[in-house]
Amino acid sequence: MPEPVKPQRILITGGAGFIGVHTVNRLAAEGLELLVIDDRRHGCGEPLPSSVQLEKVDLNSTGAAEIVVRFRPDAIIHLAAQGGVSRSVRDPAGDAMVNVVATVALLRASVDAGCRRFIFASSGGAIYGRARRLPTPERTTPAPLSPYGAAKLAAEGYLGMFGRTFGLSTLALRYSNVYGPYQDGTGEAGVVAITCDRLLSGRPPEIRGDGQQTRDFVFVGDVAEANWRALQSLADGGINIGTGVGTSVRTVVEELARLAPQLERPHVAARWARSNLQELSGTGRAWVGARHRRASRSRSQTRSRIARRIGMRRAPDRTPATRG
Repeated sequence: MPEPVKPQRILITGGAGFIGVHTVNRLAAEGLELLVIDDRRHGCGEPLPSSVQLEKVDLNSTGAAEIVVRFRPDAIIHLAAQGGVSRSVRDPAGDAMVNVVATVALLRASVDAGCRRFIFASSGGAIYGRARRLPTPERTTPAPLSPYGAAKLAAEGYLGMFGRTFGLSTLALRYSNVYGPYQDGTGEAGVVAITCDRLLSGRPPEIRGDGQQTRDFVFVGDVAEANWRALQSLADGGINIGTGVGTSVRTVVEELARLAPQLERPHVAARWARSNLQELSGTGRAWVGARHRRASRSRSQTRSRIARRIGMRRAPDRTPATRG
């Protein structure tokens, strides 16, 4: 089996976003030549390193494909996506345009550019649906319950096809529930960031339903490390990225509230109109091999303390490289 070759020229889509910024910083530390493509609609607001090139363009435009071919990357990390399960339920066609059509266009451009390695940000929970086994292994048959999960699964299908037909080395990383510095606390997803935002603004946290639904919370620094290791591996197919530890939403919210004792008890919201909406994000569990990192900002420190207290333990040192 051939040895993996360390890529030198990396293109990252969605590199100005939450996971993207952490990934770019991790790769920049390796001294690699980096190009970010991002339309900046979901940027996290943090600046990229000065050495990183940035192209503001929509991935569904012809301009994006031209940029890829001109840059001729050794590898691509495709993080750009339209997130949000409930948003995908409201607009399945729009979700597919971003999460499927744009991915296919990028795969085609990758082949045209002579790219050797393509890493795709998929979703563990959304793809597996109501999995009976927790943690859920990769061999579990995908059964998405939302347009978002179906789009991620469809994109994975295209990854496999481009690998078989064009020889492109592809790997889907199925992230569990990622949390950490720079995450948007004003959106629909990300219970850690949303709860921190409410607490820091003086509002009581909110729990939807009984809060007993569990998630696998993985630190964004671990995800960035997994992205870097995936670039250097020969693994293909799909790999779960998480901790394998399930934590209830109520536990997360109550522990965050305990660290802010001056605020009210968590507000329990009425159940959503559709009883199965809480299940749409699924309960996929996974593993990752990287250590948690302490960030310097106050919100980051709060989340690091939460990680230690509610069982978001460091995962065993297993990485995509071990599958190569």
